[in-house]
Amino acid sequence: MTFAGLGLLAAGRPATPTPIVLRAAPLAFTPKEFYVANIVDERPDRKAVAYLLPVPLTTPAATPQPVDLQGGAHAAIQQFIRQSLPADKSLRPLTIRLREYQLKESLVPGATGQVEGKVTLKMSFEWPRSGKMIHLTDYQGSARYVRPATQAVLVEPVLRQSLVSALNYLNTWMNQEAPRSLRLATGLQLSFSDYTDNTEDDTVFYDPKRPLTWDDFRGAPRPGKAAAVVYSSFAYQGLPTLAHGKLRLDVKMKVFVVRSSSWVGPTGRDAYNLNHEQRHFDIVKLVVERFKKRVQADSLMNVDYYQGNLQYQYLQSFREMNRLQDQYDDETHGNPAAQERWNRTIDNELRALMAANSR
Repeated sequence: MTFAGLGLLAAGRPATPTPIVLRAAPLAFTPKEFYVANIVDERPDRKAVAYLLPVPLTTPAATPQPVDLQGGAHAAIQQFIRQSLPADKSLRPLTIRLREYQLKESLVPGATGQVEGKVTLKMSFEWPRSGKMIHLTDYQGSARYVRPATQAVLVEPVLRQSLVSALNYLNTWMNQEAPRSLRLATGLQLSFSDYTDNTEDDTVFYDPKRPLTWDDFRGAPRPGKAAAVVYSSFAYQGLPTLAHGKLRLDVKMKVFVVRSSSWVGPTGRDAYNLNHEQRHFDIVKLVVERFKKRVQADSLMNVDYYQGNLQYQYLQSFREMNRLQDQYDDETHGNPAAQERWNRTIDNELRALMAANSR
């Protein structure tokens, strides 16, 4: 931007420059998505904000004089933002990293008696979430003015307007990105649903209303002691979406039997064996209900870590499933009483977990 007009001109500049008093500037907006919680000064040159040529300019070789904001740039900018920008602490607490903020004057090449001033402002914006800082966006702005070498410019409005432009940019960016950017999600809403659409030819998905039948055992029988084998397992899928500033994740659970990998021997088709194989399927469902409960109680299941923690809990549950299946087979092999105990245990825990997880 370029500043022009007599309103920026002043009579003369004192031989010993006085600090620049940065005035508050009520802004034309009220932030709805953030407040500025902290400012970190990372400028490479913190000696002064402005380097101004003397007025009147007696020699082209004159050296610009350093002039800082009153109280120092860091404190002055903090006060400016505190006085100019409302701070609703129910919103996201943003940190501003001040990379550069400087006004430099120099002679205009080829123009006798003309001085150019240029303000450069660079900022980065971030906010803390889940114990780490999330980088949001960067701002780089500049402003220029040209003045006669015999007259000074009131540089405070130029410096002030540079800050106002940066804050306007930040507010516009936040309003645009908050509804759609995962970087700005303020929390995680996790829900589970069960896939029960039994339309695939080779897969049976768990549905309490649809128990296994011998028609689901389509693989070729294999030699060994087992009268029948059911291939059951589970998986999950989830697509994150944003709603009202929060990440929503509906995790769809798939508890399934693969028909082509499940088989029954010629003498195994009876009610006892079918119930035994159904209980293998029920054990997978039981493990999945435990998985849901653990995930919902996981304190680290948040926006930044949910994918890794969800996968970790899945692997833990997969190991649990294999262990329970082996234990079930070991205890019930040739033992109808143990089979009955497992029937009751599975039914009771499964009923209780499904009721609790549905609330």
